[in-house]
Amino acid sequence: MILEIDPERPKLRKIRQVVQAVKDGELVVYPTDTCYGIGCDIFNKKAIEKVYRLKNIPKTTPFSFVCYDLSDISHYARVSDQAYRILKKFLPGPYTFILEGSRNVPKMMLTKRKTVGIRIPDHPICLAIVKELGHPLISTSATDPEGNIIADPREAAKLYGKQVAIVVDSGIIMPEPSSVISLVEDEPIVIRRGKGDVSVFET
Repeated sequence: MILEIDPERPKLRKIRQVVQAVKDGELVVYPTDTCYGIGCDIFNKKAIEKVYRLKNIPKTTPFSFVCYDLSDISHYARVSDQAYRILKKFLPGPYTFILEGSRNVPKMMLTKRKTVGIRIPDHPICLAIVKELGHPLISTSATDPEGNIIADPREAAKLYGKQVAIVVDSGIIMPEPSSVISLVEDEPIVIRRGKGDVSVFET
């Protein structure tokens, strides 16, 4: 099902449709500030397994997830004062921050090093979904069989078919991956250069 949502003024009724699908254990395609993502409830193991099958990737591949705000992050990661200052400055934005996971994170969402990748995208639809859901949403890019990130949500709808319950259409998003910054050791380490400016972390 394709659900058109205005990114400038997302209607709560439509956001609740997406959230209900997530609560029902379904997969959804939703917009972020870097690309369209495939999402599900981080506490639903069967739904997460669906994402692995859909993307045809091994279950050892960690997913990042979307939080609503900084206080939300503190439930799922250990945030030092230094890390908090960095998060406050750069989020919401096109960054994924790697942090040490807390006990609230499902085991299958943790890396072998017990870390998590956390995002707060600068996109009203994405944030509205997470706020209404009340806890984080899986974040992994919507890709075609060759691994190319999909810019057109209608292409995603054709490709995924009934494997996803809802594809949110908020227009074309020319994809550019988020920049990935590790804050595990408190000193920022650039893991991947992407849409977010990382020059401040490299000086």
